[in-house]
Amino acid sequence: MTKLVVIGGSDAGISAALRARELDPGCEVDLLVADRWPNFSICGLPYLIGGEVATVGSLAHRTADQIAQTGTRVHLQHTATAIDPDRRVATTRTPEGDEREFAYDALVIGTGAVPQRPPIAGLDLDGVHLLHTVDDALAVIDRLDTTAATRAVIVGAGYIGLEMAESLRRRDLTVTLVERLPEVMPTVDPQIGARVRAELMSNGVGVHTSTTVDGIAAGPDGLVVTTSAAEIPADLVLVVTGVRPDVALGARLGLATGAGGALVVDDHMRTALPGVFAGGDCVHTHHRLLPEPIYMPLGSTAHKQGRVAGENAIGGDRAFAGVLGTQVVKVFDLAIAGTGLRDATAPTDLYQPSTIEVTVDDHKRYYPGAVELTVRLCGDRDSGRLLGGQIIGGLSGQVAKRIDILAAAIFNEMPVDALSDVDLSYTPPFSAPWDPVQAAAQAWTAEQRVASTTSN
Repeated sequence: MTKLVVIGGSDAGISAALRARELDPGCEVDLLVADRWPNFSICGLPYLIGGEVATVGSLAHRTADQIAQTGTRVHLQHTATAIDPDRRVATTRTPEGDEREFAYDALVIGTGAVPQRPPIAGLDLDGVHLLHTVDDALAVIDRLDTTAATRAVIVGAGYIGLEMAESLRRRDLTVTLVERLPEVMPTVDPQIGARVRAELMSNGVGVHTSTTVDGIAAGPDGLVVTTSAAEIPADLVLVVTGVRPDVALGARLGLATGAGGALVVDDHMRTALPGVFAGGDCVHTHHRLLPEPIYMPLGSTAHKQGRVAGENAIGGDRAFAGVLGTQVVKVFDLAIAGTGLRDATAPTDLYQPSTIEVTVDDHKRYYPGAVELTVRLCGDRDSGRLLGGQIIGGLSGQVAKRIDILAAAIFNEMPVDALSDVDLSYTPPFSAPWDPVQAAAQAWTAEQRVASTTSN
C-alpha cells in the first residue's frame, strides 16, 4: 500500500491526490494545505471582487468534505516546513503551532507561486494589496465594503490586471491602469494589445503604458502613486505584476532550479530525489515548440502536471505532453486569446516566422448578431508548420472555441494549409462554410505563395 503525501491544495496538488486515489483506491493520501481554501479557483478571484460571483464558497471546485469523500485525508492550515528524504517524512506546522510528521513512500510538491513584489516603496501601506490568494481577495473586498473607496490604481496590465480593471469598474470605482511595457497584455502582439487598450479606455479605465511606478505614499487624502508620468491619487492600489515560483521548500531539499527560478523536473514530473515529484506553478515546463524548458504558470498546466505526478507517484509511467501557453481573457465586451508562438517569441534559429492578419465575421452576416473577429496566424515559412495564433473579437464570437482549434492543430504539428481540410461544424448562426481560423489559414498560405513567386 503506497503512502502518498501531497503538499499544496491548489490545482496541481488536488489533481495529484485525486488521480492517485482514482487509479489506486488502496493508496493512503495525505493532502497538506497551508491555508483554509482547498481546491478553490484562484482564477475566479476578480469575479468575486467584482460581484459576478456571489460568494467565496462558489469558487470551490470541491469542498474539503467532498475531497475527503474520495478517500483523501485533508489537513487544512498545515504548512509544510521540512522534508527528510532519508527518513521519507514531511514535517508540518499545525494550526495550533505544533509540529506533525507524515511518513511517505512518495511525495508530490505542489507549492505553487507567490506574487512578485516589485521594488516599489510603500507596498506595505494600508490600502495597498497584492492579489493571489482567496484571503487576498477577501481583504480587497473588505477594503471596498468598509471604506469610501472611489479611486483605484492597478499596477500591471497582464491578465489579472485587466480582469481587475473591469471588476473595479463594475463597482463604480475610477480605475487607472499603469503598465511599464509599451502596451497592455504583453502576451499578444501590439496590434491586439492596442485594441484591448482602446476597449479599456472606452469603458472609463485610464491607461498609462511605458510608465513605471516609483513609489506609493500616504497623502492627506488617501494614497498617492508616483509614476514616471504623473502622481495619481488612490484609495486602493492593487499590485499585480506577475508571480514567481514558491520553491522555498524545494530549495531546503537542495533541489535544482531552472527557468524562471522554478524547480527542475523531468517529463514524468520527477525531481532529482527518489520518490519526490513536483508540479504546477512551482516547476518549469516543457513547451512543445521550444527546445528548452520555460516558466509558464497557468492553472490548466498545473492541473495536467499534477495529474501526471499523482499517477507516477503510485507507480505509473505517464509523460507530461507539454504546453503551448493557450489562454483566453475577457475584457469588458471583448474576448482575447492566444496560443503557441508569435513572431516576437519564435526563435529564429529554429523557425522563420511569418504572421498574417484577417478580420472576418464570426458567422454569416445575413444571420443577426454577427461580430467581427480578428485572427493573427503565425506559421513557419520554411516548413509551412502552424506556430501560433491570436484572436480578438466580441464575446459572442466563440473566441475560446476557435483558439482551441488552433491549439489542437499546433499540438499535432499540422501545417497551416492543412487547417482548410479540417471538418469543422457549420451553420449560419455559428460560423461560415470556411471558419474564421480557416480563412486566416488560407490567407497565410496565399501570402506565402505570392512571396515565393516574387522571390523566384
